[in-house]
Amino acid sequence: MDENALSNLIIGAAIEVHKYLGPGLLESLYEEPMGYEFVQRQLVFERQKQLPLHDAQVLTYLKLTNCKLGLLLNFNVLMMKHGIKRIALNL
Repeated sequence: MDENALSNLIIGAAIEVHKYLGPGLLESLYEEPMGYEFVQRQLVFERQKQLPLHDAQVLTYLKLTNCKLGLLLNFNVLMMKHGIKRIALNL
């Protein structure tokens, strides 16, 4: 699966969770529903991977992991589409 198709599945999961729980809760409360949505979409994932989510750091992790695309998800927004930031590694 390419990065765009994968990110679309992840964003779809985030939108579903955000619709159900709404904005502004603790990060830990979104974890279980996101895991459920990932399983429903047959996505392989790791829980609580320790990565500080800032733009420059995401770029560093993309380089170190040979991944091309990272997503920063902020659930503290009224509409999930406003809390999604795609960070692409241009090689």
